[in-house]
Amino acid sequence: MLLNLLRRWRRWRRSRPFWGGLFAVLAGSWICVLPLAPLKIMLQQGVAGIPSVLMGVVMIVLGLTAWFSPPQRSLAGVLTTLIATAALVLSNLGGFLIGTLLGILGGGLMFAWQPRAARRTDNADNADKAEEAESVVAAPPPPTPHHDPQGAQP
Repeated sequence: MLLNLLRRWRRWRRSRPFWGGLFAVLAGSWICVLPLAPLKIMLQQGVAGIPSVLMGVVMIVLGLTAWFSPPQRSLAGVLTTLIATAALVLSNLGGFLIGTLLGILGGGLMFAWQPRAARRTDNADNADKAEEAESVVAAPPPPTPHHDPQGAQP
């Protein structure tokens, strides 16, 4: 039971940019938690804490997006990196620089992650070789003329 659960966890983790999403969630949490001080301090801080909380929440959402929608990883990675860089200026030096560094690392890992290619079986290899052999023997069909709506001539 436990071994099966660990296998399923490992398969889920490897099928998405897990570490990039984790670093983005940690960075967002770090940036978001720092301005959430006791009420007396928060009232003295005023409106300046709102961008910190918003940027932290957006970074958490982008990290979760990378986990649960891997095709959106590129956009999530770029946006995470941009928000982490903006947090350096807008949010207590980006969570005292820790949040910014975690966000840039997470965004880079999300953007760079690629899904694994499916393993090829021997039957698929043999079928590909047969198709290649047939394509070498048969000549390609001649190109068909088509109408160009812009009026270009061949």
